[in-house]
Amino acid sequence: MRHRVLIPAALAATLLITGCSSTPDEPDKLAGTSTPAAEKKGDTESGAAGADPATRRYMDAVADSDLDALADAFHEDAVAVDVSREFRGRDAIRDWAEAEVIGGRLRILETTPEKGGTTLLVRVDPGGFEATYEFDVRDGRISRLSLQYA
Repeated sequence: MRHRVLIPAALAATLLITGCSSTPDEPDKLAGTSTPAAEKKGDTESGAAGADPATRRYMDAVADSDLDALADAFHEDAVAVDVSREFRGRDAIRDWAEAEVIGGRLRILETTPEKGGTTLLVRVDPGGFEATYEFDVRDGRISRLSLQYA
């Protein structure tokens, strides 16, 4: 079962991936496949293995505040849905990401590979709430991203 959680633009503006570390000052990459974060502390390389490469590129771009890399992770005709707002096409997604995604903290709690994508459960700081990122991937790029509250 895929869960969708949307992060509102104002809170998504400060996202930085800190992976599964026990504190925000100990950055890790993606959590392991459907594994609780607490079991993957300090796992920076193999933890990312559960997500498809396009999802990893997106998450790494957010962590690195690299807007160009984030936009490049998407197809030209991709769609990003942030709660009830929809952004169509790479240029619109880039504008949204520049205003609302790059920066901040995101702690990956679970990574669940799916046929044709990856679903991530994350804790968003500031705010401390959980959200689900559902990535649909086609031909090595993100074709759809849905963000919703958990």
